[in-house]
Amino acid sequence: MSSKILKVGIVGATGYTGVELLRLLIGHEQVDIQVVTSNSEKDQYVTNVFPSLSGYLDLKFSEHDSPVLTECDVVFFATPHATSMYKIPELLNANVKIIDLSADFRLQDAEQWQHWYGIEHAAPELLESAVYGLPEINRDQISKADLVANPGCYPTAVSLGFLPLLEAGIVDLNSLIADAKSGVSGAGRKAAMASLFSEASESFKAYGVSGHRHLPEICQTLSLCSGQAVDITFVPHLVPMVRGIFATLYARLKQKDIDVTDIYTTRYINEPFVEVLPNGSQPDTREVRGTNMCRIAVSQSQDSDKIVVLSVIDNLVKGAAGQAIQNMNIMFGLDEVSGLNLPAIYP
Repeated sequence: MSSKILKVGIVGATGYTGVELLRLLIGHEQVDIQVVTSNSEKDQYVTNVFPSLSGYLDLKFSEHDSPVLTECDVVFFATPHATSMYKIPELLNANVKIIDLSADFRLQDAEQWQHWYGIEHAAPELLESAVYGLPEINRDQISKADLVANPGCYPTAVSLGFLPLLEAGIVDLNSLIADAKSGVSGAGRKAAMASLFSEASESFKAYGVSGHRHLPEICQTLSLCSGQAVDITFVPHLVPMVRGIFATLYARLKQKDIDVTDIYTTRYINEPFVEVLPNGSQPDTREVRGTNMCRIAVSQSQDSDKIVVLSVIDNLVKGAAGQAIQNMNIMFGLDEVSGLNLPAIYP
């Protein structure tokens, strides 16, 4: 295990994901935050923008093109989609490792990326070498990677929920349904009508029903796990809470006499951030709030070939910043749980 102190940079640190990265990295004993960028808040102290970090960080925001970034060991990109792809090649050429929390390098097909994001990819030559940062399936590749594409929040909850079923080959690949709900912070820290308190509070709605940008990412991951193309119905919903994702997943078993909970327990027994609950349990988003955990429960009826999987994460931690730090730990040979071994926030 390495004892090196990592020089870390964060590009785009004024969103919810960026400040969550800061909160978690501040507590990481093997990290020294060198530079934090924001064009909109340039020359402002980070703690003036985020008083919650007062006393923990004495840095001002720099511009996105700060030369200090090239001196870092690793740079996190917490930028909007279609931003990092213009800047990452230069940093890779400077031997800086990259963890991109946007969607710019999650899809392996440049044409598919363009279809969903409406712009030509600026660095398609890097798509094949970028490693998808879901440690539970790509740990070895992540340990050797220079560029890690951090998964989206919905794809993390859905993929971890379906993964054991697909690897075991025990479900009909055309029967998969993901009914997923997210807190409002998943929409980002920006002024948007749908995210206003008076719009989101005391309401519950589906969105992206005809097609959501996370759908191709989910299909790509599940197809990799199953070894063949997967067809899935994915419907996201917005719920009036700040943090959390609750994914209710449905599939049809090929045979009824299978102990599915045992399959899940065996698959995740050595995973530090996935917990499989006993039969009869149901997870709650509050149980993972502020943590890097994914909690999973399986419901199986003896009289039916239907299986229901419940998967919960904090969208800002295991769904974003926490998983990014988990990937950093793996990339640099650190203890995988470093900076992340935290209890949930309650209530």
